[in-house]
Parts: sequence; structure tokens; C-alpha cells
Amino acid sequence: MEQYLTQKLRKETVLRDPIHTYVYVHHQIILDLINTAEFQRLRRIKQLGIASLVFPGAEHSRFTHSLGVYEIARQITNYLAQTYPSQIAGDGLWDGNEQMITLIAALLHDLGHGPYSHTFEHIFKTDHERYTQMIITTPGTGINTVLRRVSPNFPRQVAAVINKTYPNPQVVQIISSQIDADRMDYLLRDAYFTGASYGSFDLSRIMRLIKPYKNGIAFSITGMHAIEDYVVSRYQMYQQVYFHPVSRAMEVILTSLLHRAKDLYTKSLTDKAVDSSFIPATLLPFFSGQSTLNDYLMLDDGTLMTYFNAWQYVDDPILSDLASRFLNRKPLKSVLLTSESNKYIPIVKDLIQTSGFNTNYYTAENDSFDMAYAIYQPNAKKPYTQIELINPDGTTVELSSLSHLIQVLADKQAGDRRFFFPKEMLSNPADDLFSGIYVDFQQYLNNNYLKAPKL
Repeated sequence: MEQYLTQKLRKETVLRDPIHTYVYVHHQIILDLINTAEFQRLRRIKQLGIASLVFPGAEHSRFTHSLGVYEIARQITNYLAQTYPSQIAGDGLWDGNEQMITLIAALLHDLGHGPYSHTFEHIFKTDHERYTQMIITTPGTGINTVLRRVSPNFPRQVAAVINKTYPNPQVVQIISSQIDADRMDYLLRDAYFTGASYGSFDLSRIMRLIKPYKNGIAFSITGMHAIEDYVVSRYQMYQQVYFHPVSRAMEVILTSLLHRAKDLYTKSLTDKAVDSSFIPATLLPFFSGQSTLNDYLMLDDGTLMTYFNAWQYVDDPILSDLASRFLNRKPLKSVLLTSESNKYIPIVKDLIQTSGFNTNYYTAENDSFDMAYAIYQPNAKKPYTQIELINPDGTTVELSSLSHLIQVLADKQAGDRRFFFPKEMLSNPADDLFSGIYVDFQQYLNNNYLKAPKL
């Protein structure tokens, strides 16, 4: 049924979108994939996890982001087909036969995300990219059923694009590179919904700069400044939105909440005195490390929020308190750390423990760093595809070798390292049993840094 891959709808489906104005669906297979249970599940997973607790407008979902990535890929492939169509095999131009697999991979690239994905992944050792490929290739899923209508091997071809092993680098780089449809959509979408105007850049200009060549995708050298603007926008979004200290504070609480639930489950296996009635059925496979794909697909943000709400009323005071703090937005406080701070961390943790907070759940060291632009290093664990600018004669030059602005940002980690602790440690009630401990603790805080005690 190869014809199914290119089968057009009798009438196009048009979806309203605040970022791209419209998302156009012309092919039956795209509409069928959108209507699968696995894709519809993405409606119930927020794109930015808990960021809406800091940026109230950030309620958008992985579903809308995935549609946006598809729409950008659709516009890119249409432009390449019209402007740079391949004439003979191996000429480095765009092969129109690759359009549909590109659009499908763009649409499905985030299928494997779970609730509060990065926090959940860290605790339960899951990997959203692996789950994406599993959903695509596992017989019986709605996605796999649709893709197999093209051919039995087609699901694995789509998964290869996600896995970056697909033989055509142009297809892979449209979906995954340092300037791809995924990043361009989430930057614009996240900026729009958080209200962060510095995340904007000229998408239409960048898409008209794209040129295919034998090693992948490059950009016309005449538009270098538009590419610079994109890189700086991404840098600003990471520093101002994705690494926001209050978002990270709520992530610490979420991490501790799930850790406490998992620890109580483990303890209940040997200690019959521990109340195990709080244990949610859909999380048991993850607590025990024996989850299946179906177990994973049963989870979304709403599932976990239902459990968190119930955990407010359990007998365990730590689980109950952490659930309440998360649901009612009671973030931890934080201070910046330096190399000098390390020797003071055990001291302040002892003070926090003495004041009645279990430091296993109420303190954390958290670092968030990212590179605005990474130079290609073939021996790196995850080598980045560098941004290539293409000259009129067809030769290419790597972005940072020409742009002074990118030279400043390239291969430099930006971010910070923080120590998180309960806000109560900053209180000063004279009649509090722990008031002396609070005073001692605060001696180590100086201008938002953990430092030597003030004299």
C-alpha cells in the first residue's frame, strides 16, 4: 500500500494555531496518525512541565508543539521541493520522495514523553526517545498500525529518523540539529505562552535561507544575522525561562515527592507496619522497575496530579507535606553555589536536619547549564551537528568561524548551580524553638550565595 503514504485528503484539514496561524494537513496518513490514542495522549502532557507555576500562561501541550514541528517541516520540505529539487541521484539537492517520512517523523518526534518528562525520566530511568521509537515500532500500537499500512518496514524507517540513523542526513537535520523544526517551534511557542519576548526570532527568514547539500542542511551566508538572532534567542530562553530558579525549586519538590513515594513502597515490602494504601496502581511498575510500554502509556499529567492530591491526606507526614507544597505552589528557596561553597553544604544541611526537615527530601543541589552553540566534536558522547553557512559557489563555512557573536557563545556553558532548602529556614520568630538554628543557618547566606559565615 505504498500509495497510502501519499494519499491526499479529499479536503484539506486546517487547524488554528497561535504560532503558525494555521497547521495544514493534506495527507490521510498524517490525519490518521493524529487521531491515534498515542498521539492524542500528548494533549494531556504539558510542554513545559511545571513551568506554568512560574509563567501562568505556559499551559500548552506536547500535542500542539508536535503539530507545530510538523507544520514547520511541511513548509521547509515544500520550499526545498520548489527551490532545490534533485535532478539526478547524489546531486545533494532535495529528493521529494523524502517529504512524507520527514513530515511523519516531525509529527511523532515527541510521542515518548511522559508526565513531567525530565523529572520522571531522572527518577525512574526512562528515556523519552527510546519510548518514542518503541511506540512507533511495537506491533499493536495505533501508531504502528497506521505506519504498517505503508509497508512492514516503514515504522523502523521512521524510528531511524528519530534515532538519527536514517541514511539521508537532510531528513535527520530537519528534525534534529542545532537549528531544526523542533527547536524553532518550541522556542517560539514557549516564548509566546510564557510571555518572554526575547525568545522570538525571524522564522520565515530562516526558512528561506535553507539550502540542501550532500552532508545535510545549510543556510545561505547572506542570512547569517538571522541565524545569530536565533542562537541568541535560544540562549536567552534557557537562561530566563528553562533555568528559572523557582521552576527548578518546584522540580526539586516534585522529585522529592516521587522519591518519597518510591521509598515508602520499597519499605512496605519488608516492613508490614508501613501503610501501603497510598500506592497508586499505575506507578507500581515504575516503583518495582518492571514497567511495560502499556504501563508507560497509561501515564499523563492528570494521572500524577490525581495521586498527588490524594497523597496530601496520607499518614506519612513527609509525603503529605511534599504533596501539599507541590499542589499549592510552596517552592523551596535557593542560593547560588561556588566551588568555595562546597565545604559549607554539610554544615547547613546539619542545621536544616536539626530544625526538623529530613534533608534527603527537603534539600538538593541542582545545576542547570546549557551551551548556546556547540562546535562539532566527533568523539563527544553526543556530537552536535554544527550550523553550516553556504557560499554562492557551494562551499560551506561553519557558523562560529565567521560570526564574532557566535564565537563568544560557542562551547561555553551558561547557567548556575544552586542549593535548595525549605523557606522556613529564613524565618526569624523569636519564640520559635528553632530560632537559634535559623539564625546560625542565615549566617552562611550572603548576597544570594552560600558563603563563609558573616563576622
